[in-house]
Amino acid sequence: MPYRKKPNALRRWLKAIGPTWASSPARRLIQSVCFILFLLLFFYVCWPYGLHNYALHLAAKEKIPAESFLAIDPLVSLSTAIAARTWVFSLAWAAAIIAICVLFPRGFCGYICPLGSLIDLFDWTISHRFTRFRPTRDGWWVHLKYYLLAAILISSFLGVLLSGFVAAIPVITRGLQFTLAPVQMGAAKGWYLNPPMNAGHWCSIVLLLGVLLLGFLRPRFWCRYVCPTGAVFSISNLLRATERKVESSCINCDKCVRICPFDAIKPTDYTTGTADCTLCQTCAGVCPTHSIKFVSRWESVDLKLPSNAPPVVPFSRRNLLAGTLGGGALALGIRFTSRSDLIVRPPGSVPEDDFLRLCIRCGECFKACPNNVLQPVGFEKNLNNLWTPQVVANWSGCEPSCNNCGQICPTAAIRPLPIEEKRVVRIALAVVNEQTCLPHVQREACQMCVDECNAAGYNAIEFRRVGVRLDENGEAIETSGFLAPVVLSDKCVGCGLCQTRCHIINVKQKHLLQRTAIEIFAGDGKEDRLRSGSYIALRQRERSQIKPPQTQSGNGYLPDFLK
Repeated sequence: MPYRKKPNALRRWLKAIGPTWASSPARRLIQSVCFILFLLLFFYVCWPYGLHNYALHLAAKEKIPAESFLAIDPLVSLSTAIAARTWVFSLAWAAAIIAICVLFPRGFCGYICPLGSLIDLFDWTISHRFTRFRPTRDGWWVHLKYYLLAAILISSFLGVLLSGFVAAIPVITRGLQFTLAPVQMGAAKGWYLNPPMNAGHWCSIVLLLGVLLLGFLRPRFWCRYVCPTGAVFSISNLLRATERKVESSCINCDKCVRICPFDAIKPTDYTTGTADCTLCQTCAGVCPTHSIKFVSRWESVDLKLPSNAPPVVPFSRRNLLAGTLGGGALALGIRFTSRSDLIVRPPGSVPEDDFLRLCIRCGECFKACPNNVLQPVGFEKNLNNLWTPQVVANWSGCEPSCNNCGQICPTAAIRPLPIEEKRVVRIALAVVNEQTCLPHVQREACQMCVDECNAAGYNAIEFRRVGVRLDENGEAIETSGFLAPVVLSDKCVGCGLCQTRCHIINVKQKHLLQRTAIEIFAGDGKEDRLRSGSYIALRQRERSQIKPPQTQSGNGYLPDFLK
């Protein structure tokens, strides 16, 4: 047996942090850097506050694209491309990370994935202290990730995107958005700025908590057996150029089996389960005989002979078929039970059917949106809309100087529009309820909606006088009546600023109304949902084809700043 030096102070300190730190410090360091980078992108780059011009503020901070980790999740890119029947720009990123994993098989899971780092942190601080719930042997769950992957892919072929519910990076970004992002908002800006939570929020929080609590069964249980993103990398390991090998000097001490984070070492002969190995090299750090090496997959000099023992839990074709059929049934159920509820989507959103096939429910747009204009749809709609973004104008209006949501969307469900394009996109149409509006019913004068619209530069609401009295000669008395707002439909972009103002003042503060008297609505003729092309060009074409309107329903204009 080779002589092993007494561990120095640094090694003893690393071992005190955790055995995998001492056995594979390089991997742990890279993993920590990637986790910190993910947190910086999420909590700093996506934090919209700073400069008054939100678009410039994001551009100044985004040295690395904020959606980088989402873009390199291959399951996200592959499933959205299949579901939408189109090229998704993040496919190139995903292909690059898979190509790298040819040299570092499943290296994304061992070195990069922030969800894996969070799970490691939870296991180190909490779950490793409790072992009573751990199963004594492997069971049907060992290959669960492949069954989930089959369900996700078949549902994508049927036009329903399920990867956003369980893929690694969407799970952690959405979970952080609903747990720690409100804390950041409350501490930095004020707790009153956090919108109320619905059942959808709690469902996502429970999902993230469940991923962590699986560590009570076994360390990194999610990564080992459940994660469908990991299954993609496991399958790509078939193309690996390097792998872990064990030399004949192995003394069967079992240390490598006990410390392996991914259950990738066969306990019968200590050889490698190549589909699960992440080349983390943790096992080599604890091997007393230095019998483990990481070399070309074709090297076969002086290797330990594999045993003929069957795998502990064989792969079940029946379970794979069940996963495939289950994914298909769920996809069909979602499609046939989906209702046609009209939701006001972010500016630049592609047509609704394409939007639902591209949106991965990651929550990045919520984080980058100032004042929480965008909020997740809950269970009040249907499962296909769960966690997708909607504009909640009662809470806040869409900021004219912001295009953040499109800039950080990893699948272009929201197009990355320049600010000039974004400002002419119609996301809805404001409608005045003349049965409740204070001037229209002649209760009192009010011009808040007009002021807000003019301040934003849209000038899409004008006054008309109502309740005019006549003098003795039948002439209108100029000072009589009220100036009541009327929406110019050819200028309105549906930003919701008017609705926000009316709701906050007349409903919440003064209690003059039970419900805001001006609201934005989506639907045919009220919104623009282009898959490609220029919205400015669309406005110019419409302007050349229509006559000046004014209070009639129309659909073409150029705002003042584009004239």
